[in-house]
Amino acid sequence: MNKACLYILECADGTYYTGSTTDQESRLAKHQSGYYGGYTSLRLPVTLVWSQEFADIRQAIELERRIKRWSHGKKKALIDNDFELLCKLAQCTERKRACKESSRHPSAP
Repeated sequence: MNKACLYILECADGTYYTGSTTDQESRLAKHQSGYYGGYTSLRLPVTLVWSQEFADIRQAIELERRIKRWSHGKKKALIDNDFELLCKLAQCTERKRACKESSRHPSAP
């Protein structure tokens, strides 16, 4: 199993890009050069604003997939290490999800 890194880049337009890799230095250089031709290449320059190491790339990929679905505010709270705000935002998301579910499946009388 390869050691891995999960990272968040801040793009020039203020948006965030989340990715994972086993070679962070090389991956960041490729993002910065526009090598990938996707999201980050259209929003250069990019800046590394958060990263975390994992013992296994599969762990990093699993968390990457979750974080990619997060709102801008939740990502910002993670970057700022504001775990209190992150929890509040997560609870708010869960309440909204529960409300949507209950409106789609009304209770039987």
